[in-house]
Amino acid sequence: MEGVQETEETVEGGELRSRENQENIPQGVQVLEDGSYTSKEEVAEYIAIYGHLPDNFITKKEAKALGWVSSEGNLGEVAPGKSIGGDYFGNFEGNLPEKEGREYHECDIDSDGGYRGAKRIVYSNDGLIYYTEDHYETFELLYGEE
Repeated sequence: MEGVQETEETVEGGELRSRENQENIPQGVQVLEDGSYTSKEEVAEYIAIYGHLPDNFITKKEAKALGWVSSEGNLGEVAPGKSIGGDYFGNFEGNLPEKEGREYHECDIDSDGGYRGAKRIVYSNDGLIYYTEDHYETFELLYGEE
């Protein structure tokens, strides 16, 4: 698949997890379900463990209801401590694998409350977790098997 590379590692319990650039994801990242996270490593680990985003993420619709205007980069003013995440990702370019029943969602990574950057995690309802640092041009498979 174009733009996606993977490696596999055995983790506790013998489960195989796929990771691209393992040196970029520290072993033993510790995330608590009630914690707030914005980094690639922590958010990916959180989704892999708990199956959903941390509570510091809100959808674009929720942010807009609070007064967020994307072009103004004012998320930190209207929703302090929050990041954009949880919205549907259409995979219209077909860069990620399709499967019947599979849906993707996305979240911002390394958000500082201002303008949204290019970094995202895109995750599926069946355990695939990808990272893109170039706004969906290329993807790294962090967790799951395609």
